[in-house]
Amino acid sequence: MNTAGRRERTPARCAVAGRCGGCSGADCTYPESLKKKENLVRSLLKGICPVHPITGMADPFHYRNKVTASFGYRGGEVLCGIYEEGTHRVVQTDSCLIEDERAQSIIATLRRLVKSFKIRIYDEDSGYGLLRHVQIRTGHATGQVMVVLVVTSPVFPSKKNFTAALLKAHPEITTVVQNINDRPGSFVLGNRNQVLYGKGFIEDRLCGLTYRISPNSFYQVNSVQTEALYGKAIELAALTGRERVIDAYCGIGTIGMTAAGSAGEVVGIELNPEAVRDARVNARRNGIANIRFIEADAGKCMVAMAEAGERADVLFMDPPRSGSDEIFLRSALRLAPPRIVYISCGPESLARDLKFLAKHGYRAEACFPFDCFCWTEGHVENVVAVVKENGNRS
Repeated sequence: MNTAGRRERTPARCAVAGRCGGCSGADCTYPESLKKKENLVRSLLKGICPVHPITGMADPFHYRNKVTASFGYRGGEVLCGIYEEGTHRVVQTDSCLIEDERAQSIIATLRRLVKSFKIRIYDEDSGYGLLRHVQIRTGHATGQVMVVLVVTSPVFPSKKNFTAALLKAHPEITTVVQNINDRPGSFVLGNRNQVLYGKGFIEDRLCGLTYRISPNSFYQVNSVQTEALYGKAIELAALTGRERVIDAYCGIGTIGMTAAGSAGEVVGIELNPEAVRDARVNARRNGIANIRFIEADAGKCMVAMAEAGERADVLFMDPPRSGSDEIFLRSALRLAPPRIVYISCGPESLARDLKFLAKHGYRAEACFPFDCFCWTEGHVENVVAVVKENGNRS
């Protein structure tokens, strides 16, 4: 267990700890937090597979490269922060020990600019107002910064002057995007983007490769831990340079492209069209010729592959926290890869899915937990090697 680094600070000393819900596991020291998470994974996977010691961070602070903040009012004053846990009441966060410090400074400036430009904050009850959220994404390795202003309408009064004022205060910002979300409900981002400044995306480096990240594309929030996690995932894939690899839920292609250097062929499958577009650009940018991306539902695509007589030697799975549904898992069984590398941020759904696979001829060899969401409770990233009983690679 990695417990090195600064331990004298804890998010529990934050002024809004216990209200914002961002650091639900901050009532203990970092080594204690790691032990709790490791024990959680061990209890859930008991009888399924061995669990190795958790890998923590040397410095578990300011690791989040994506910060989403919501706007609101209190006594006529503009608030910008995180929803109070279980509500849609905005908790003002002037500083945060897990978010990128550049993002916090930009959010403070945005509060001031919103007030001076008299921009109306969106009200969920009435449905009126313009500005809903801000999302700030930072490149851990490149230092690039993207600010996404989430609004209800393409019409953004004084947006040129607003953007100019923001850039004057923060010249480190490399792109500003206006995202239009006119849907009711809790969705943060809409599907339409208008670039106000810069290229409309940022780039970052991960595992020696460069990635383009657009507003709607998924990218792991903890770059430091993700490098360690992906390294273990590639190790568990046991690639020899000949394998055909399927990267399901591939996003912008990070896992598949990391594996491509050790595989014969990689096929990434992703439903989000913006992520697929980024993935294809990323492959060209990194000169990776043995990978291709399919814009499709991963489960349906794998069924079609099986019906066409295609094979897969290794399947990488990195589903949402809710895990994979039975339809997807059955499609994976149809393709019948000898080895599955399952990456999961939800230990409960991971245990459920591993039990399902065990009933259908697969055996989980080992689980390696990683603390990618420091100071949260129950959020543990895991990578598990799963092998088909009596399965041989062709």
